[in-house]
Amino acid sequence: MVTFALNRESPVNFELFIVKRSIRSHRGDKSGTNSLVGISYVAIALSMIIMILSVSIITGFKKEIKDKLTGFGGHIQISRVSEGNPYENEPISLDNDLVSELRQLPDVTRVNPYATKTAIVKAGKELQGILLKGVDTDFDWSFFAGNLVSGSLPLMDQPDSARILVSRSLANLLGISVGQKLIVYLVQDPPSSPRPFYVSGIYSTGLDEYDRLYVYCHIGHIRDAARWEPGEISGYEIALADAGRSERAAESVRAICDRYSVESHEFLQVSTLREMAPGFFDFLSLTDTNVWVILFLMLLIAGFNMISGILIIILDRTRLIGVLKALGADSRSINRIFLYQALYITGKGLVYGNLIGILLAWLQYRFRVIPLDPASYFLDAVPILLNPIHLLLLNTGTVVLTLLMMLIPAGILTRISPDKTIKFD
Repeated sequence: MVTFALNRESPVNFELFIVKRSIRSHRGDKSGTNSLVGISYVAIALSMIIMILSVSIITGFKKEIKDKLTGFGGHIQISRVSEGNPYENEPISLDNDLVSELRQLPDVTRVNPYATKTAIVKAGKELQGILLKGVDTDFDWSFFAGNLVSGSLPLMDQPDSARILVSRSLANLLGISVGQKLIVYLVQDPPSSPRPFYVSGIYSTGLDEYDRLYVYCHIGHIRDAARWEPGEISGYEIALADAGRSERAAESVRAICDRYSVESHEFLQVSTLREMAPGFFDFLSLTDTNVWVILFLMLLIAGFNMISGILIIILDRTRLIGVLKALGADSRSINRIFLYQALYITGKGLVYGNLIGILLAWLQYRFRVIPLDPASYFLDAVPILLNPIHLLLLNTGTVVLTLLMMLIPAGILTRISPDKTIKFD
């Protein structure tokens, strides 16, 4: 028989002692109480798995979509103020001093001039409207290199090269392949003569709305066909090291462009990625709402299962509670016993939930087990992005909610009296 005194100055923490003895004595026990407590483990683990997968999928989806949009237009664009065609603006003069000043901003990693013109392409008897985009030798092709499906990227170090980059959706629509000739007609007044181009490579990003629109060539072809002056461009594309700082970076860019507009009399406008593609960001905002709903429901499920598990333990330990109170234990000490029990159950559920959730997320990230229809979701597989901060917040939130919900069974413990629970044989 084990005896101990309820001395608060004793180095032995009797609450932890009781919890440890209780856990050891019920290992392998197949009673109804132990089975119901086991359900609490499973519920917490399943809730954590669903929360990890939900957050990692939505985070990965948002990152993939933003990366694709950035690949087509950068995080920030500078162009002349215009109320006409949203796809093309009046030309501005390339200013190397402006480019140098923009590149010195702390968040800016790349500043590239570009030129765009609406056009019509013809292949055989097929016609299709496009946006012909001209870039220079400093253009970063890494995004398109990662989405290249056939052929090669056009060389921009040869201004007279007639090589262009088209999308797979446009190539399928026109029935063309790598090496074939395309006739391009620029939409302008007065009309320009048709220009022959040859398909150097074919890409596919999954953003069909953009894929069908953009065709890439050397910026010199647009200047020549549009009869612009040497050095004239449509604007600048700015890439940032951290997309989350685009609003702050845009403010700095606007300050520089406002000063430049006054000095050069070329009035410039600055557009962020959110302003250039508001429809996509509205769609992504809806997914954020869905994630919050899922997290709220999963935390409630975990919390209520924890309450039910602790209540079952309390009912099973009613006699023990009476004995402890008769020996002098106060309600705070008894509450602490069941708090430790709740933390043990929560911790065990979180460990298994994290291990399984992270494993499932890694399997999808590594092997792309679950595919998607690119026409509907803009991606060919479910995306995954595991963020350690998100994992920490999910686990912390679950533990905090568990502690708050322990207030409910704590109220029951204070009402248990020794004389009604201790039975003498």
